[in-house]
Amino acid sequence: MPIDIRPHWVRVPEADLIELRGRLARTRWPEAAPAPGWRQGIPLPVVRELCRYWAEQYDWRAAEARLNAVPQYLVTIDGLAVHVLHARSPHPGALPLVLTHGWPGSVLELVDLVGPLTDPVAHGGTPEDAFHVVLPALPGYGFSGKPAEPGWGVDRVAGAWARLMAALGYSRYGAAGSDWGTSVSSVLGAVDAGHVAGVHLVPPLAGPDPADDLTPAERRAAVELRERARSSSAYSELHRTAPQTLGYALLDSPAGLCAWLGEKLLGWADPAGGLTTDQVLDQVTLYWLTGTAASSARLYAESIEQVAGWISGVDADPVPVPVGASIFPAELPRPSRRWAARRYPDIRYWAEHARGGHFPALEAPDLLVADLRAFFRLVR
Repeated sequence: MPIDIRPHWVRVPEADLIELRGRLARTRWPEAAPAPGWRQGIPLPVVRELCRYWAEQYDWRAAEARLNAVPQYLVTIDGLAVHVLHARSPHPGALPLVLTHGWPGSVLELVDLVGPLTDPVAHGGTPEDAFHVVLPALPGYGFSGKPAEPGWGVDRVAGAWARLMAALGYSRYGAAGSDWGTSVSSVLGAVDAGHVAGVHLVPPLAGPDPADDLTPAERRAAVELRERARSSSAYSELHRTAPQTLGYALLDSPAGLCAWLGEKLLGWADPAGGLTTDQVLDQVTLYWLTGTAASSARLYAESIEQVAGWISGVDADPVPVPVGASIFPAELPRPSRRWAARRYPDIRYWAEHARGGHFPALEAPDLLVADLRAFFRLVR
């Protein structure tokens, strides 16, 4: 099918924001959990304060302006409209780079990287570090279309991204991402290896060889991953098994959506830094205004079992292109380099940082930008 590219502009009707504030005012709150802290989920006082700020102080128009500062398009690929931010660098020789977000993130998670990547001279870099940035919203996320039939898993998304980059005129490009973006970028490096210069992953998804004795660091990472699976993986199982059922509640209650996303946005960040209230609500508001709580969760139904195989090490489908990796201390999984080498045989760059968590573009953008520049200098 042909690829249709149309300019796009984000302008949410004021009536939608008024309705949101009205729904927040009518929230029916549960009692506080009898267990202390976060043992039974995000605490009531945390969600009430997030929702109070959301209704009284949060400024969606500021987030909207950040999106509209970047050229945007709706690109029809494989019958689905994909929302794409596409910023060309002013520097000759810039490398095209497709950046892919995950859940509970969005293009708003990554949009502030556009300036440092496209114009490195204005942000402490050199012209040789420049990128043309392509930032698509995953199908079912944000302003992208919502798939109406099954099959839009990470493999199909990667194929769509390959067609997108070709349609934009890029015959050689890099790919990078975190969360779902790690999986999409890895598959893209495998299925379009002839055009992909390299992939940068936060983190690479790979597990141990069952025959290996674990180092102390590997053992800690494995224990922490098992504990997270035991204590806080219910969201993933609901997304995998019942995204439609979950969607009825999350699309009807902004407070419910705020709690569902906020638990992970706050809980997966580095406790030493974390996200600001505005950063949390940027993501929550975009999901609310686009009505994508159910459609975004369906990617788990499509692909989370495949991803689990990579994380456990049961599957180690090789990714042949050059790879760079960033490991942040509050992130899980946190594979070792030797685990990653089982699946990624051509690791060119490996960085382990002292700060940051699941959302480095928000928590530690300086470190992430430096890593992207350093890795792609090796493969340009």
